Amino acid sequence: MDTTKWPAGEKFPEMVWHSVCGERVAPAEGSGWRALIIYRGKHCPLCKTYLNTLNEMLAEFDAAKIAVSTLSADSKEKAEAQVAECGWTFPVGYGLSIDEMRQLGLYISDPRSPQETDRPFAEPALFVINPDGKTQIIDISNAPFARPDLKSLLKGIQFVMSNDYPIRGRA
Repeated sequence: MDTTKWPAGEKFPEMVWHSVCGERVAPAEGSGWRALIIYRGKHCPLCKTYLNTLNEMLAEFDAAKIAVSTLSADSKEKAEAQVAECGWTFPVGYGLSIDEMRQLGLYISDPRSPQETDRPFAEPALFVINPDGKTQIIDISNAPFARPDLKSLLKGIQFVMSNDYPIRGRA
């Protein structure tokens, strides 16, 4: 396995993806606080539930001045179909490559069958990027069942912002 974990406190890499609505998902280019949520793809019912919750909470993230975007390895067509089905209003990026998954230190899974999906995909992950472009919070899972609770995450980011809390886990 040639995956290494992404180090906390490092600048998020200059990676850019297209999104369903035509804008770019480019976390390193943003300003302010940003959260990038990696999800498994259209085939994952747990991802759908998680991102539906995110959509319901989007106004809270916006009020806290945290820009949120999501990304998967899905094709443009699959991502468009899911956005149309779910009505998500946050940026939904697509086309995350295996090389990019490895660069970010993500766990990669192969489909269990052609009915599940048609390509390898990343397991869930989260990168919170601070105004300096550094990864303030990183959560990388190897299974769809382990993800940060979005309400706790929002409160945690707000605490970090309000208290100039340092980047942890650098050693």
